[in-house]
Amino acid sequence: MGVVAVLHAESLQLDCKDTKHVTEKDVYNHLPSNEEHLLGEESSQSTDHQKINTMRERGYMEYGCQHYRRRCRIRAPCCNEIFNCRHCHNEAKNNINIDQKHRHDIPRHQVKQVICSLCETEQEVSLDFLAIFQCNLPQCFSCVNICCFQVQQNCINCGVCMGKYFCGTCKLFDDDVSKKQYHCSGCGICRTGGCENVFHCYKCGCCYPTQMKNSHPCVEGAMHHDCPICFEYLFESVNDVLVLPCGHTIHKSCLNEMREHFQYACPLCSKSVCDMSMIWEKLDMEIAATPMPEAYRNKMIWILCNDCTKTSHVQYHLVAQKCLNCKSYNTRQIRG
Repeated sequence: MGVVAVLHAESLQLDCKDTKHVTEKDVYNHLPSNEEHLLGEESSQSTDHQKINTMRERGYMEYGCQHYRRRCRIRAPCCNEIFNCRHCHNEAKNNINIDQKHRHDIPRHQVKQVICSLCETEQEVSLDFLAIFQCNLPQCFSCVNICCFQVQQNCINCGVCMGKYFCGTCKLFDDDVSKKQYHCSGCGICRTGGCENVFHCYKCGCCYPTQMKNSHPCVEGAMHHDCPICFEYLFESVNDVLVLPCGHTIHKSCLNEMREHFQYACPLCSKSVCDMSMIWEKLDMEIAATPMPEAYRNKMIWILCNDCTKTSHVQYHLVAQKCLNCKSYNTRQIRG
């Protein structure tokens, strides 16, 4: 198209009295350079893109809340109030000072309106192809391929990018892309850590690190319940979650608190949460150093091991009873 434009742009002006001596080289020397024209177009387009990028970068990492760095706020569809993010909404609306009848969480996928933090323009989050004609950028019609597909992510009034990371499904904006956000179709929500570093387990119903792919114990809906310590819903928790050897899940901070109180068993199934072999060795020595009274030396009981779920018929001791199958002391008496 550039060549055709050049040929129709100017007529040839040959200052020569004898056209017999006009060569093909003379003709082409008078033609405007096609390369110069293409370079001019590229330079103009590059300048336009630089202006657009500069406009979109305004306020980068300067707005947001403790949960997200973003250049917009959301209007909650449930209560029609404006908040920085869904977490800010949930914290405010589930506060202990709020009447229990009015406490609620925001339906994140139903968010439709956002407010630009720079120009205060309220707009729809969903993609609207016609929104390109409402944009104030003079370059819009020369870069329709850019504006058309990013209209949800960019403000329709000032053109600023409201979040470097944007998910149209979750209505999530975030400027801090160091979290490596990605949308998991299996979970139905956005997660952090990079999609290349995780896999989705459909039985557990959650994303796990790839190193756990062939080794983690599958528990039906492992993430779709509350933390057994603090009772926060783990599936949507922003705090770190650990998968215990038994397959149950718990907040990392809650597990650390359990260890501070010398609790090393899963609150749900009572299996050991870590390697207890050193503790078992100490119990061996303590039992050997603590002889039982004469009346109890021949007493036998049945025990159930919480770790291997096997039953054993063992000699009773006041300190602890040892599983004959896995040598664990994480046992309980089931009958005399």
